[in-house]
Amino acid sequence: MLELYKGTIHGEGPAWQPTHERLVWSDVPNRRLLGWYLDGHVEVVIDGTWFMNGNAVEASGTLVHCEHGRRCISRGGDYDTAPEPIVTHYRGKRINSPNDVAVAPNGMIWFTDPTFGIIMPNQGALAEPEVDHRSVYRFDPASGDLARMADFEQPNGLAFSADGRMLYVSDTSLSLGEVPRHKAGTKHEIIVFDVAEDGALSNRRFFCHTDHGYPDGFAVDARGWVWTTAADGVHIWAADRVKLGFIPTPSVASNCTFGGTDGRRLFIAATNYLLAIDLSA
Repeated sequence: MLELYKGTIHGEGPAWQPTHERLVWSDVPNRRLLGWYLDGHVEVVIDGTWFMNGNAVEASGTLVHCEHGRRCISRGGDYDTAPEPIVTHYRGKRINSPNDVAVAPNGMIWFTDPTFGIIMPNQGALAEPEVDHRSVYRFDPASGDLARMADFEQPNGLAFSADGRMLYVSDTSLSLGEVPRHKAGTKHEIIVFDVAEDGALSNRRFFCHTDHGYPDGFAVDARGWVWTTAADGVHIWAADRVKLGFIPTPSVASNCTFGGTDGRRLFIAATNYLLAIDLSA
């Protein structure tokens, strides 16, 4: 395993941006978006973020971000250019604190909206929720339409299968027990849905859970294998729910993604580390 960087407080939201040949990821409490480049150097891409967490990349190469502080989904931003909020409210009420985001093959932006960023002061700003649910949403960048697609106790990571026909979402409400004055929920699992051509979700079902910590963020490869982070590293499941393997990490892993010039490098954000492992297939 390669250690690409050490120095974040809570690394999150890795996303490969092919137009820039770089891996971007968030250092949430330090309020910065970092970029790792192929020559090994690391730069601060956006400084003074509003507690960015998850990131994704549109087909055009434009970045999409989850912001806890502004409680929004934003787009763009690079060095001296600030990202622009594109989703802030649902039916007139502020959304909670978007956590993770994925761009579907058809360009729709999907994101999770738990309350972690408004109940943990080192992750955002303390606030009372305005909506009475914690949900997965679908945003249409062309029309501006925002649809509430599914509800959870505390939705966290999400990812599509390569063909866009399945959506995986983690629920990590069990981690609420680590937040002062909050009671632990019961969930530390990944749920999977079938996705219709119009984006409708169906056949909600259990996929897996992690024995150590929570399945925070994860990635799905071209074979349908799910690579999910947990307290002790990255666990790998086949699409038929057979456990395939495990990659230990030196600290709690929070999210991972595939990237690099051939798409076979797994980047892992693990607390203060950015790690990578090159896969043979």
